[in-house]
Amino acid sequence: MTYQPKSEFLRIMSERGFMKDCTDLERLDELMQKGGVPAYIGFDCTASSLHIGSLLQIMMLRWLQKTGQKPIVLMGGGTTKVGDPSGKDESRKLLDNDAIAANKAGIFSVFEKYMAFGDGPTDAIMVDNADWLDRLNYIDFLREYGPHFTINRMLSFDSVRLRLDREQPLTFLEFNYMLLQAYDFVELFRRHGCRLQLGGSDQWGNIINGMELGRRVEQADLFGITTPLIATADGAKMGKSADGAIWLNADMRSPYEFWQFWRNTMDADVGRFLRLFTELPLNEIARLEALEGQEINEAKKILATEVTTLCHGPALAAQAEEAARATFEQGTLSDDLPTVTLTAADIGDGLSIGQLFVRAGLSKSGKDAKRLLADGGAKLDDEPVTDPATMLTATDFAEGPRKLSAGKKRHALVKIEG
Repeated sequence: MTYQPKSEFLRIMSERGFMKDCTDLERLDELMQKGGVPAYIGFDCTASSLHIGSLLQIMMLRWLQKTGQKPIVLMGGGTTKVGDPSGKDESRKLLDNDAIAANKAGIFSVFEKYMAFGDGPTDAIMVDNADWLDRLNYIDFLREYGPHFTINRMLSFDSVRLRLDREQPLTFLEFNYMLLQAYDFVELFRRHGCRLQLGGSDQWGNIINGMELGRRVEQADLFGITTPLIATADGAKMGKSADGAIWLNADMRSPYEFWQFWRNTMDADVGRFLRLFTELPLNEIARLEALEGQEINEAKKILATEVTTLCHGPALAAQAEEAARATFEQGTLSDDLPTVTLTAADIGDGLSIGQLFVRAGLSKSGKDAKRLLADGGAKLDDEPVTDPATMLTATDFAEGPRKLSAGKKRHALVKIEG
């Protein structure tokens, strides 16, 4: 019989589909029933925002706090200088200290929306592994911790083996990443009593490394949990859309576009995404995912509003929902649609409709725009337009913004100022 966790956190993780593997579920469950267990997830500072590919981990940290445990957000100010090779066919771009600091600030603004930070027993804390990694003496580090790792074992990990199998180069710098991540777990145990590391399924080997290192050098009893790889029903990886990453910061992806991404969820994914990315009760989710035909669209709207409320707040979520209703149900313009502002100088003697679709982010290139128009998927103010050479001048914007549509679900306003 499968073990049924008794602690609230592990029960929620199991019931809502967060958990793929756990190193010792029964013993971890016993520990977490006492409450206040410090647990961490690491996030490298590779961009000024996280995208929805990290949302599963963020929700786990939120549930940790809501169930009486203590979340630790570990920022990889140190490991970002190395680059995690997991899931990558090539080396990540190395960033300087100023870029890493700016990215760290942008990422922190995401976490503030999902959990409370402070000094209390269940308040979240944010720490940076640069605090200890930047001060490491390399020779001393290798002498003290290097003997606990074997090249044979390191070569067996997916993050290394998959890169080598594809005959893609793996630098010695990246090869060190797993040692540093293991050391992070040890330092967090020493500094904050951290007992649990959470991460995606691709981090299983790194988590095990950290647990074993903690056991050998500190006799620490540590645990690990991994989450399943989250893909959409058609096999696409979460975090991307036709026009790029779905960022969690509003300055990189508007609340309307964020809401619309979730509204466009495939029917088969609605129930799963409601369980993972919202806090709706399971019985309500069961009711919503059982809807069929056109009724399932109501469940998608609820999903979109619930997720957007957590990420951007109830006011912006309500605005996004209303903008979508006005656009799709009433056929009117809304100021909350993604808006591109051009100057008269940008327009000059005129811009082609194809160029406008590129400027509005609805097409990746002029070639992509021509294909969209040729396939009949482009509209200007809800009227089909098929000729990519159609020109618009500043006079065409004299009465206000113009609405561009790529297919049925992607829209933008273009307006002229100055």
